[in-house]
Amino acid sequence: MKWHKTTLTIHTRGKGLYAFTGQVNAQLRAWGAREGMCFLYCPHTSASLTINENYDPSARADLETALERLAPENDTWYTHTIEGRDDATSHIRAMLTDSSLAIPIDGGQLTLGTWQGVYLFEHRAYPHQREVWIRVLNISDE
Repeated sequence: MKWHKTTLTIHTRGKGLYAFTGQVNAQLRAWGAREGMCFLYCPHTSASLTINENYDPSARADLETALERLAPENDTWYTHTIEGRDDATSHIRAMLTDSSLAIPIDGGQLTLGTWQGVYLFEHRAYPHQREVWIRVLNISDE
């Protein structure tokens, strides 16, 4: 068994879902990780992680719209606005989604369903450079 770790950097252009399954699988290949577990962690309070459909772009649009409706920016009751009108809402949206994921590795890649992909969910209106920490327990003999 071997333990691997690194940090991915994902540049966002503002709110939305950013696919990074390919980057994780490329890192697994570089490490020779054939079988094991992959742990992903997002160390941000205004971004998060999710696994969702990666085939039809309208699914992404619906997810983004759903969070906009669950935590709209224009509500007047928000008090946490020190970094702008998306301050409270970005933290609420991050609370509703995941900060970490655990995904099995088989055959040298993430074991995902046919239509699944791994995404960083940016909740801020303006661009950011986000980190995703990767930790992999490789149990294969390579």
